[in-house]
Amino acid sequence: MLLVCCYNKLMYPSELPPINLNNPAPDSILNQKFLDPDYLFEYMVRFFQYIFRKETLTDLNTLLVFFALFFMTLTFYCIVRLFEIRAKEHKHLHHEIEEYAHHQAEREKKQREGESVSHNEHWVRVLDYVFSPNAADWKLAVIEADNMLEALLSQLGFEGESLGDRLKAASQEEFRNLAIAWEVHTVRNRIAHEGSNFPLSQHEAKRVVALYEGIFRQYGYI
Repeated sequence: MLLVCCYNKLMYPSELPPINLNNPAPDSILNQKFLDPDYLFEYMVRFFQYIFRKETLTDLNTLLVFFALFFMTLTFYCIVRLFEIRAKEHKHLHHEIEEYAHHQAEREKKQREGESVSHNEHWVRVLDYVFSPNAADWKLAVIEADNMLEALLSQLGFEGESLGDRLKAASQEEFRNLAIAWEVHTVRNRIAHEGSNFPLSQHEAKRVVALYEGIFRQYGYI
């Protein structure tokens, strides 16, 4: 019985020692340094003193200067390469423009000669119109070329009262340029129906006449 009483006193004491929060035990979590504001402030001061001391700044400045020189060199190289690429592109574009202008001038020279291009007087008149400085003549060039197309289809045996009827009577197998013929004939109809309200530049007139020319040359009409 005595042993049981001693055991109970040891395992379940009736009075516990009081806890002093103002003076915690050394091994208590409340006594840890990282919870002490003074300690934290002192630690931060020491940290910044280490960062800004002469030896550390010297090493850091050296590293920053190295990176600055590296990126400045890289930037300068990229700028130089960019200017070189732009210069090559400009030179190539200038060469292409000159070559295109030369071929275009040669082509227009041959077209202006008229007889050397074709012995068809009707076609020579079309060329005179399309190269005329008068804007009204550009529309006449398309109309005259459309009349030539109607005559060609008539020679090929396509029947109809108008060019539109002859194109409707044709098929892609019978007339390989059917789609192009419809395109240029549509331009001619807009000129005829809209008159001065239909804008037609000389460049567009030349393009349309060139399409007519492709059809005529395929069938040896000019």
